[in-house]
Amino acid sequence: MRVGILTGGGDCPGLNPAIRGATLRLIRDGHTPIGVLQGWKGLIEGLTVPLTEERVDEIIREGGTILGTSRTNPFKDPADVQRLLENIEDFNFGAIIAIGGEDTLGVARRLYTEHGVRVVGVPKTMDNDLGGTDFTFGFDSAVSVAVEAMDRLRDTAKSHARIIVLEVMGRHAGWVALYAGIGGGADWILIPEVPVDLNAMCHYLQQVYHGGKRYGLVVVSEGVELPFAGSDEPLQTDEFGHKVLKERAVGSRVARYIEEITGIETRDAVIGHIQRGGPPTVYDRVLATRLGLKAAELVSTGQFGMLAALHGVEIVAVPLEEALQAPKLVPYELYEEARQIFQRAVLQPQRSGAS
Repeated sequence: MRVGILTGGGDCPGLNPAIRGATLRLIRDGHTPIGVLQGWKGLIEGLTVPLTEERVDEIIREGGTILGTSRTNPFKDPADVQRLLENIEDFNFGAIIAIGGEDTLGVARRLYTEHGVRVVGVPKTMDNDLGGTDFTFGFDSAVSVAVEAMDRLRDTAKSHARIIVLEVMGRHAGWVALYAGIGGGADWILIPEVPVDLNAMCHYLQQVYHGGKRYGLVVVSEGVELPFAGSDEPLQTDEFGHKVLKERAVGSRVARYIEEITGIETRDAVIGHIQRGGPPTVYDRVLATRLGLKAAELVSTGQFGMLAALHGVEIVAVPLEEALQAPKLVPYELYEEARQIFQRAVLQPQRSGAS
């Protein structure tokens, strides 16, 4: 059959390996893979490109997505849904492989349940907040970039005896901040799942600084809610109703607060979309390839409405509904485990401990 492959939502490292894995398996099984450009927008507008072995052979090392992407929600307009369904019929697509996160897969689920479109999902998000799978590809690459940034920030923080706050992506879930904070040796980690205690943080940073370390590193997720007023400007929303967080400047606001309370010179850094680009890590290349292969297998075996997912070390099929029931958030117990590292007792010159 002719099988459409699309990538939707924010890009991240691993999309091209997933496209490659799905394409090669589909061809092996006798199908004809067709790339749909710019996510669901491309299926609405009829934008496609052939996918061949030659075209995908070397893309495993490339970041981004050769198919392009968008945050288009066809269900915002019934006319768009109708055009999408007509194009599926016109292109004679027997199935659609949708590679994306909560929003992209949410559209896929509705197309399957409400219109009978034969879809298979592949979980992608650097935030690692998608249910039904232990990890999503893109996450390991994003964390690796954040840890490298922390290593560099540590050098300049030590040189100038400063505290530096690193803001990383994470709208609802703090997986990137938590893993980067642990891997980069942060002195404090702020994530959306745990109410912030800025006074406790500042007290601890003062202990660390005046206890002899003379610098500090803080990691904060962009989605953290701070207990003081920010901009009065209402935040814009995307087509799926999510607030666009670029104007919140969480890292900058945390840095200003730390400097005001502690009196220690504090700077902030935002790596933002740097986390999205660049070649995927080996882990993400392998995971994305395996998920793409599984998605193609599900198409060949007629298992539609399913998601290729990682459970332990196995790639399995789970219902799309299971993956979309609720965001996968950082468990409080895991944050408490990390707190043992970044909020440990500090030895003062008089060797008196404080938590």
